[in-house]
Amino acid sequence: MPLGNKAKIINDPLHGFLTLPNVLVYDVVQHPYFQRLRRIRQLGMSEWVYPGATHTRFHHALGAMNLMIKALDTLKRKGIEITDSETEAVILGILLHDIGHGPYSHTLEYTLVQGVDHEKISMLLMERINKDLNSALELALCIFKGEYHQKPFLNQLISGELDMDRLDYLMRDSFYTGVSEGIVGVDRIIHMLNVVNGDLVVEEKGIYSVEKFLVARRLMYWQVYLHKTVIAADALLVAILKRARDLAKQGSILGTYHPLMHFLFKDVNASDFNEEDLDLFVQLDDTDIMAAIKEWQFHEDAILAELSRRLLIRKLPKITIQLSPIDSALEALMKQQAAAVFGVNDEALLHYFVQVGVLENDAYRSDGGGIRILKKDKSVCDVAEASDNYNLSNLKDTVTKFYITYWES
Repeated sequence: MPLGNKAKIINDPLHGFLTLPNVLVYDVVQHPYFQRLRRIRQLGMSEWVYPGATHTRFHHALGAMNLMIKALDTLKRKGIEITDSETEAVILGILLHDIGHGPYSHTLEYTLVQGVDHEKISMLLMERINKDLNSALELALCIFKGEYHQKPFLNQLISGELDMDRLDYLMRDSFYTGVSEGIVGVDRIIHMLNVVNGDLVVEEKGIYSVEKFLVARRLMYWQVYLHKTVIAADALLVAILKRARDLAKQGSILGTYHPLMHFLFKDVNASDFNEEDLDLFVQLDDTDIMAAIKEWQFHEDAILAELSRRLLIRKLPKITIQLSPIDSALEALMKQQAAAVFGVNDEALLHYFVQVGVLENDAYRSDGGGIRILKKDKSVCDVAEASDNYNLSNLKDTVTKFYITYWES
């Protein structure tokens, strides 16, 4: 049902004026679970590096919805049959694709709830919204889960190698960080979309825009998402939460906000994630974490207090990133250094100050269908095969790097 004279127009700094197409979409946007996305940053700790990166999951979800509407209009103009109910369902699917993100998005994804990713929580929340709205999201759920087999391209528009999610976040993250490498020809790509045998394809005329998209994604990972200082800030935030959790299990008083305390005191994992956990999870957002850290800087535990204080004043750990695994001798040396810096003699506590991890840049995967190019002779092939850019095939290779964070002072 259209909104008519009550049509809601939203002014987006990236795409301009966005219109919510009908009452159901409006009701979903107004739902408390969706409004919560206003309080979850799209890029987690990236603000510590790029001060402009304060945009939210709410911004991104609406932007992706706008691109989805354009993509569906393009396909319909090219004669692809998409019913009104399918149109509405795909719009709802992309709108809700990130609704399961927790505080600071990917940074704390497996810290508060172990073994339960945001995709799983998104599914659970979509099912709840579906119940609240009298089963109006049944088809959206079917498409979102990849179970609408008669038209797989609908799911590919939501969750594929060239989906509306990626197109929006590359442009949006580039805009708010000021990193120009993320700028891609979104309109050109959308206008080149088509469908062959039920699968999403890009017409050959759009191949250079697709190549730019893939290169932009690789560069944005190294310059923004996996920026060394962002990784260092992530590591510090995770260390703070881990210390708080360990103290909670020892009976320490850490605050009064029940939802956060619930996840600190209780080990929540995939096997026992229940309705109560979900109820409390949706009450958490970035502000709860930062409010707790502001309080913890005065905690009686010296480790929690010092780590919290350092995050608040942006005194971040140093980081070394390399192509080979971190040597255990180097890790031991950095722990000795941390012991001297922080005056901690208990070796069992030094893991809060030195973290070792792995970074993976996976710009393009062809094993799940990849990006299909529709050639002029009507044949379809993978973009790496169709391209005359010999470097493009290298984008299918996962680049793995190893890091260690540590303190010098």
